[in-house]
Amino acid sequence: MITGHQHTSVLIVGAGPSGLMMAAQLLRYGIQPLIIDSKNGPTRHTKALAVQARTLEIYRQMGIADRAIKEGRQASGININQYGKTLASLSFKGVGEKQTPFPFVLFYPQSKNERLLLDELTTACCPVYWNTSFINATQSNNAVTVTLNERGKEHMLTCDWLIGADGAGSSVRKQLGIPFNGDTYHNRFYLADVELEGVTDDNIQLYLAKKGLSAFFPLPEAGNFRIIGDITKELSGKDDLQLPDILPALSNVTEQNINVTNCNWFTTYKLHHRMAAQFRQQRYFLIGDAAHVHSPVGGQGMNTGLQDAYNLAWKLAGVINKQMHPSILDSYEAERMPVAKQLLRTTDRVFNILTSTNWFTLIFKSFILPRVLKRLWQKQMRRERLFCVVSQTDISYRDGHINLHLSQHDTIKAGDRLPYVTVYDERTQQLTDLHAWCSKPGFTLLVLGKFKEIDIFTLAKWITQKYNGSINLFYLPPSKNNSEVFELFNIREEQKKAIIVRPDMHIGYMNDVVDIDMMDNYLLNVLKLAPFKLF
Repeated sequence: MITGHQHTSVLIVGAGPSGLMMAAQLLRYGIQPLIIDSKNGPTRHTKALAVQARTLEIYRQMGIADRAIKEGRQASGININQYGKTLASLSFKGVGEKQTPFPFVLFYPQSKNERLLLDELTTACCPVYWNTSFINATQSNNAVTVTLNERGKEHMLTCDWLIGADGAGSSVRKQLGIPFNGDTYHNRFYLADVELEGVTDDNIQLYLAKKGLSAFFPLPEAGNFRIIGDITKELSGKDDLQLPDILPALSNVTEQNINVTNCNWFTTYKLHHRMAAQFRQQRYFLIGDAAHVHSPVGGQGMNTGLQDAYNLAWKLAGVINKQMHPSILDSYEAERMPVAKQLLRTTDRVFNILTSTNWFTLIFKSFILPRVLKRLWQKQMRRERLFCVVSQTDISYRDGHINLHLSQHDTIKAGDRLPYVTVYDERTQQLTDLHAWCSKPGFTLLVLGKFKEIDIFTLAKWITQKYNGSINLFYLPPSKNNSEVFELFNIREEQKKAIIVRPDMHIGYMNDVVDIDMMDNYLLNVLKLAPFKLF
């Protein structure tokens, strides 16, 4: 019962993927949050489906990626079909192999993601209080006073910080009076999770027709698929639509007989594209769908919400643990709002093309789009670029005020996600990678180049004495085994490089010299990291 709580450091409203990720990340830094949800338990429906590479990298850092991959299903490619013919077949094989340890799109439903994260919370003895609703709150300079309703009984508590992760209809956002700017798409859609007889395809099937739009996505269970499509004008006025009602229209669009042996979930809905005018108001933060919603094009929604939590958690933990100045929290909105804006623009543009019945757009989809995609797909550079966008591995915070780039190298800059590249650890005599070196909570200092043993000892002593181990140190000397790493960071013979990686695996600092005073300046004056405290 939540009635035993009078005060908590962090109250998270909403136990969907974003709220659960927020709680799981805070636990990594020793913060025990309180998490509530008005539902009576985690969702049993698939809902969001795609898990992108960047999310799997986060899961890997948490030690749970292997389970997700085992329980999910990798997409082999996408076929674009029209009038019963395949206009373009784009294979995902080999795409992104050198960019991430997860060069694929994983179909792993929201229900499974929630269970995965809930198990992490259970292991850390952090319960979710279900059937508990947010009523209202007032904030002062020092705390937030919150009124909750747990199973019909009101309860008041205080918290230092409140996280609104309660979806598109966020009560927290409405309480704050923050506008949710955007619109609702005119089209009405259906979603069906079904079992199909004799179908085992791992490809996404997209059907573009004058009669409508539909797409088939493979689910983890053999023979199971997600079908989405737009509802025809003839059926748009019917409120109680069921799967049998839309099957004739679906057959017309695909020009196939769709043999459904079982329907696990069917629903109709309208799509929105909206974004909150603010992601933060003093002691309140909005993450996930409470901050932004958009079309499902590209499978970006759930992944973006998870990254919101990932970006905010280490900063909030640093403030709560008195290791960072509260000004670091300003960087959450500054970094994540441009990502949401760009995502809304991109998904809106693509979605409007896919659903348009304008004669010019129909011609474009039938004759131009498939040819353009096939030509682009033949070029490896184009395939890799598209993978970077869809996988969210290209998200960068270069313009953020908590990064400092002092290197001549401009291909990789401070603010970018740390590239994934294999390394040979000379100390352990084992093959690993840069992401694995950044798996522990806190910052990571990567020192690349040829150094004397006393130099590395001095760096380690500086970190230990001034930051009490809050920064993890890894040294990579030049060798034939690691030539790829040195080429990637443009480190020539006798040159050196210092890279400080943020807890979210984005580069915070990069310099062509390894200078303790310059790194101190970044840590103390840019990040405002407090010395003499354990991060």
